[in-house]
Amino acid sequence: MKRLEKATYPMRAFPFRKGVASYIGLAVMMIIFSLALMVVITVTPVFTAKQNLDLFAGELVRTAEISGEVGAETTERAAELKSELDLSPDIAWSRTGRVPLGEKVLVTLTLKKKLEFSAFAQPVVTLESRASGRSEVYWK
Repeated sequence: MKRLEKATYPMRAFPFRKGVASYIGLAVMMIIFSLALMVVITVTPVFTAKQNLDLFAGELVRTAEISGEVGAETTERAAELKSELDLSPDIAWSRTGRVPLGEKVLVTLTLKKKLEFSAFAQPVVTLESRASGRSEVYWK
């Protein structure tokens, strides 16, 4: 029987090849890793802003439900939330003034957020959040 010679595997693990090709492969991997990290760092604030916008809408609707109207209290609460969450969305209500018991009230918040990849490429993403509720106050 022939003795099998030690098999050589030309496709070893990618970054562990010997020679110049390993340095080039490592450089390419580092560039890809850096770009992926840049995308994560750039996109994460948009997800955070969307989460805060949803919270903002829910708090505003809850204030309208408890007070039974869209007016002074909801405006004050919106000002508080703007300072707390550091957001300044456009606020649109389905109705204003007193809301009769059990009637639905809807708020829509829109916010434009920039994705800052570089000084030249800054696409704008429009975030929208909606929340609805029913009035809990009986007006005579």
